[in-house]
Amino acid sequence: MSIIRKVDCIQLYVPDLTAGLDFYCNKLGHELLWRTPAAAGLRLPDSDSEIVLQTERDRVEVDFLVTSVEEAVATFQAAGGTVVVAPFDIPIGRCVVVADPWKNQYVLLDTRNGLFVTDANKTVIGVEHHDNTE
Repeated sequence: MSIIRKVDCIQLYVPDLTAGLDFYCNKLGHELLWRTPAAAGLRLPDSDSEIVLQTERDRVEVDFLVTSVEEAVATFQAAGGTVVVAPFDIPIGRCVVVADPWKNQYVLLDTRNGLFVTDANKTVIGVEHHDNTE
């Protein structure tokens, strides 16, 4: 069974979130899904994956969704991959930065805590927690 479920998002660096939103939403037509002071999620129309514009890390980042970060790390390391940044908490769950045997780095994340909840302006106001006992 594959540990990687899907591409959760591709994160793109923008030095100014307002300018990034103008370009990707107003000029390229992507819909704003959610926004924080340092990041914004944009809809990819034919997918539930997102483009995330962010102002904190000057690089492109690929985030893959997994069921459980801890289980994925165990499988990943047993297969010969390495952990670059140990698992850490994020509002919606857990993340880990890993590298495959060829030094390709990416993020594995789970959404054990739920998904963002936004107000009418798409500003994140919390996380919708879900029951993981299903």
